[in-house]
Amino acid sequence: MFQYVMESDTGKKREVNEDRVAVLKRPDGLMLALVADGMGGHNAGDVASEMTVAALSELFMDADSEEFVSTSSKKRWLDEKIRFINSEVFNYAGDHPECKGMGTTLIAALIEDRFCVICHIGDSRVYTFNGKAEQVTRDHSYVNVLVDNGEISEEEAEDHPKKNWIVRALGTESGIEGEMIELELSDSSYLLICSDGLSNKVSKEEIADIVGTSAVLSQKGKDLVDLANDKGGEDNISFVLLASKAGEV
Repeated sequence: MFQYVMESDTGKKREVNEDRVAVLKRPDGLMLALVADGMGGHNAGDVASEMTVAALSELFMDADSEEFVSTSSKKRWLDEKIRFINSEVFNYAGDHPECKGMGTTLIAALIEDRFCVICHIGDSRVYTFNGKAEQVTRDHSYVNVLVDNGEISEEEAEDHPKKNWIVRALGTESGIEGEMIELELSDSSYLLICSDGLSNKVSKEEIADIVGTSAVLSQKGKDLVDLANDKGGEDNISFVLLASKAGEV
């Protein structure tokens, strides 16, 4: 059984928190963890992330258990619902000029026992920690396109002036395709889903140091927020940290 802590902090420089996070659990035991980092429009990034998380949460809780009987059915459910929500957000922006151009990143993780099916859009990230830190997702970013084309190195991408440009976001175009990832966690591992307000300020090694302490899970969450703010806090800082270790609270 997963325990979790959920945090969403505005940070030190932003006036509005455009991130949204949620964790939902159905009576059949299936969990859904969500992180969405909104952007674009005139103060409308929070509209896109709020619409996405609220809609996906409701659809998840209302769905029949038969829709989640296999890995392939979980992927199909995520794909169908995210395409539907993408159209809703895109059309809403078209009908509301103040929201033109708005969109959001998304990590949606369906969790059953230790098995996860993850849908990834944008540059929010998933990490696992089990003795070592591992980044599960790869950012849908402009700099990664340059890396893939051999134009810059991985090291150059870290400090590139366009590092935060993303090439895939929910709601910015009429269609969307999320990247699906399957993951199995061990009995004593952690799963972190976060916006770039955390991952841009705190390295995975620094996160691993905090996750690996003997502090309770809620304190680990507070320590991650504090470290990101101590290192500048220029962006909203949001994440869900889930622990499969027994005894975590």
